[in-house]
Amino acid sequence: MKHPAPPGAAPVSPTAPPPATQADISREIAVLRTAADAADADRAAGGPAPGHPARDYPPYRSSTPRHPRQPLVAIDALADPEAVELSGPAFGVTDVTALDADLTRQHTGEPLGERITVTGRVLDRTGRPVRGQLVEIWQANASGRYSHQRDQHAAPLDPNFTGVGRCLTDDDGRYTFTTVKPAAYPWRNHDNAWRPAHIHFSFFGTAFTQRLVTQMYFPGDPLLPYDPILASVADAAARARLVAVYDHQLSRPEHSLGYRFDVVLDGPSATWTEEGR
Repeated sequence: MKHPAPPGAAPVSPTAPPPATQADISREIAVLRTAADAADADRAAGGPAPGHPARDYPPYRSSTPRHPRQPLVAIDALADPEAVELSGPAFGVTDVTALDADLTRQHTGEPLGERITVTGRVLDRTGRPVRGQLVEIWQANASGRYSHQRDQHAAPLDPNFTGVGRCLTDDDGRYTFTTVKPAAYPWRNHDNAWRPAHIHFSFFGTAFTQRLVTQMYFPGDPLLPYDPILASVADAAARARLVAVYDHQLSRPEHSLGYRFDVVLDGPSATWTEEGR
């Protein structure tokens, strides 16, 4: 299963201005957060609901030159017969095995790091379970490095951890993964920039064109306030929904710690997704 490389920007040229500092980024986030809080007050008074985070969110420096600037192009299935493939099924049940959901058993040895179980329900706007939903995850290892050729920062790779998995939701809309807790890693958005520990989630409907991608964060992470990607979600309640909940009842004795991360696919309480990125 292929997965995107971790976000980052190209190396800075000798003639380029010095990169922004974390203090610069934090000031920009604070200004935008003040504007978002004012919008929250307007909504409380009956104003419009919040829109999707801006694709050109200024503190997210490396997204500025890469985000889409043109509207989506509609595909005419009659003019292009091959376009019918876009509405085909993503995967069948026989394509996904139990081993795909346990990232700690995909190699000959045990991966390094804190073993965790991540589980939750995928729901629609009315709270009904979404059954048979293909859920994929990808993540850095316990040292904060992806098993990807573009990730070359100075952290060790783990030969027993690839960092990708998938499963199908059950009749209750529930998914479950066993993995290791990822570590923070540096990225080139600004000087001394670090991404909080996170796991990428992908949800498919009945076709690849229905894919939604989001990120799950961990409670109590001190890097959360410094992350411009998380900060681009202006609504405080929506940001909170991206942080998993530690649930001791989900922990497995002498095996793994448990985290719960429920996902709502649509409606006013929908989990934030990386639309158009």
